Amino acid sequence: MRSRTPKVLHELCGIPMVLWPVRAALAAGAERVVVVDSPQRPLADVLPEGVGLAVQPTANGTGGAVVAGMAELDSRAGGGEALGGEAAGGDDAPSDNAPSDDAPVVILSGDVPLVSAEAIAQLVKAHAASGARATMASTVLEDPSGYGRVVRDEQGQVARVVETKTAGDATVAELEIREVNTGIYVFEAGALRKALPRLTADNAQGELYLPQLLDLIRAEGGTVMAHVVADERLVLGVNDRVALASVRALAQESIHAAHMAAGVTIVDPLATTIDVDVQIGADTTIEPYTTIRGGTRIGEGCVVRCSYLIDCTLQDGVAVGPFAYLRPGAVLRAGAKVGTFVEVKNSDIGAGAKVPHLSYIGDADVGEGTNLGAATITANYDGANKHRTTIGRGVRGGVDTSLVAPVTVGDGAVIAAGSVITEDVPPDALAVARARQRNIDGYARREETGR
Repeated sequence: MRSRTPKVLHELCGIPMVLWPVRAALAAGAERVVVVDSPQRPLADVLPEGVGLAVQPTANGTGGAVVAGMAELDSRAGGGEALGGEAAGGDDAPSDNAPSDDAPVVILSGDVPLVSAEAIAQLVKAHAASGARATMASTVLEDPSGYGRVVRDEQGQVARVVETKTAGDATVAELEIREVNTGIYVFEAGALRKALPRLTADNAQGELYLPQLLDLIRAEGGTVMAHVVADERLVLGVNDRVALASVRALAQESIHAAHMAAGVTIVDPLATTIDVDVQIGADTTIEPYTTIRGGTRIGEGCVVRCSYLIDCTLQDGVAVGPFAYLRPGAVLRAGAKVGTFVEVKNSDIGAGAKVPHLSYIGDADVGEGTNLGAATITANYDGANKHRTTIGRGVRGGVDTSLVAPVTVGDGAVIAAGSVITEDVPPDALAVARARQRNIDGYARREETGR
């Protein structure tokens, strides 16, 4: 990735890449999920509650990562389990609550983010039906260059996986095989425990490799099967930023499709960005060049035009944009309108209220039915602390006004254009806070003549 950020912490549609397979495993019904990390534990702060973390003391390969992950599983509650992550060690004896020998243990990769809960469930189901000790997920590619080829025997079982990274690794016939290893597996827990201590680092890299487990299980007379994942997109790996961009496009396409299937109109999906945790109600329209980030919630019947939204809430019937910026903590209640070139931050805009254009509303509460004129500014920061502005119901704000917090404007008040409000305004009052105009006759002519 050419980055100081660990690969699996790179963002994919609003969340770190590693959380995609973690969420898929949980949705598939895994009773426990363990993520394998490096000694620096960079993943610790992003994992959901209840997801375990195992540490791989040294970067000794994918097999070493599974050693660490299995030790963590065996030290805690067991059941249908999933391992995943970037890297990981440990050799603790199984506890009384460790997974039973016939429990399925699924191995996922933190850099294969699009694997779905359905694909995981189908893999486990196929594994159980076959009676195999291990089942690998494979897929068929038009161009399998660079991938390990799955070689099957006469019974259709996996005989071996042939790597193709260097010339001579595979025969001409093996290179013609289009079925490839995805790096996703399910093992019987007992078979996995038995094979892990026998992994060897007898290779050029001196690392423990996960595929060797398949050879060890076959050598003991165990069956190894391959389950073909029909949709190759679900098992695409990310090794660089080019691949991340390709996977992001697929993830975004899936997010858009889910919203549209639920009744949301996305006018131009190719010109729209929506994060995975965004919620949008039916009959809402998202117009082109809109970005919706984080945990934004949008109700039904809203219209969002060419705007940027992040971690905000829009109730039903809200209109936004074009060119609005809704920052975290912005709440637009039913029927509210935020118009062109308006920025709202940590503010509650009441039902039916309007902030039509060219305004900044920060740390404010705006009452129901209020209409703020163009170029309304809430001056919420005094250089040291943030302060709130409270604007009542049915207020009419003139253009080019500033409200210097902390300040309260009562219900039904009117603010004259060009005012700088520094004191509270009573309900139904007219507030005028500007210098009286003075005209100087002949000023322009005197300036030209110097007299």
